[in-house]
Amino acid sequence: MTKNVLVARMDNLGDVLLAGPCVRAVAAGSARVVLLTGPRGRAAGELLPGVGEHLTWCAPWIDPEPSPLEPEETEAFVRRLRSLDLDSALVLTSFHQSPLPLALLLRMAGVPWIGAICEDYPGSLLDLRHHVPGDPPEPVRMLSLARAAGFSLPAGDNGGLAIRGPLPPVDELLGVDGENYVVVHPSASVPARQPSAGSSAAIVRALQDAGRRVVVTGSPSESALTKEVAGSARDLGGRTGLSELAAVLAGADAVVAPNTGPAHLAAAVGTPVVSLFAPVVPASRWAPSGVPAALLGDQHAGCRGSRARVCPVPGHPCLDGIPPAAVVQAVEDLAPISARRFARTTPGTA
Repeated sequence: MTKNVLVARMDNLGDVLLAGPCVRAVAAGSARVVLLTGPRGRAAGELLPGVGEHLTWCAPWIDPEPSPLEPEETEAFVRRLRSLDLDSALVLTSFHQSPLPLALLLRMAGVPWIGAICEDYPGSLLDLRHHVPGDPPEPVRMLSLARAAGFSLPAGDNGGLAIRGPLPPVDELLGVDGENYVVVHPSASVPARQPSAGSSAAIVRALQDAGRRVVVTGSPSESALTKEVAGSARDLGGRTGLSELAAVLAGADAVVAPNTGPAHLAAAVGTPVVSLFAPVVPASRWAPSGVPAALLGDQHAGCRGSRARVCPVPGHPCLDGIPPAAVVQAVEDLAPISARRFARTTPGTA
């Protein structure tokens, strides 16, 4: 068993959640896992099973709004890495990111063995330069790196997304104890991946007209959006931390969300997802996995594969062209309104 292993995933909440199966595999074959995240992903890292210690640093080659690279801060980060007495490190990245800047800092910190998925020539920076053929889902892609490094999931672990339990009580937030509901989460980390407020509000009204109780969720910075979208629905914008949000999602019949971290959080707690997916990145990689899901949105729109942060097509047709009735039908297919829900243990929590 390896003693101390660092696993790094330096971007957003959803990316860190998707790294969960890889982290659990490493944890099963090591004495301690140190999870390195960026500040945007820290809260998700704190929910992952298998993590022994958390480390946060903003990687200026990954963060979308980085501060200038300061030598003093970078040197302090390298010293912190050196103090961890690491035996090895796995650097997890998306297909469009490079692991090599972080690998360089890890080498400077004296880490003796480093592995990553990498297309670029790594020189002496990597001991394992792993290649992944095809276009697999991100959790599968990252787990394949752990396996190539000699780590395997423990017996009984199916490789799905998971978070730590128990989750906090949220009945008071929800307002009515025991009543079924559907969550609409209207926001994403960039505008190109979320419907307009008007489209999301129309989806909420259509669900209500179909007899659904709707709860709208969002972060504190999204409170104005959730208020506009919710109308007469329950507005929890800015009222939940990530663990409370997980509990709200776990109790829902279904979650309607764009390509965003809370969609993957819903999958981690076992709740079906209606994914309003903009094709700026591939759905094959980033759509919710491991739970019943419906993928809506024009996957052949003009923005396909652009990785655009702001929609380049007038009218945002890939998402705003989704009929609210299609969302209502997708929710009904995943969670029929006639089905009575019973209390359940959230799948995958530990």
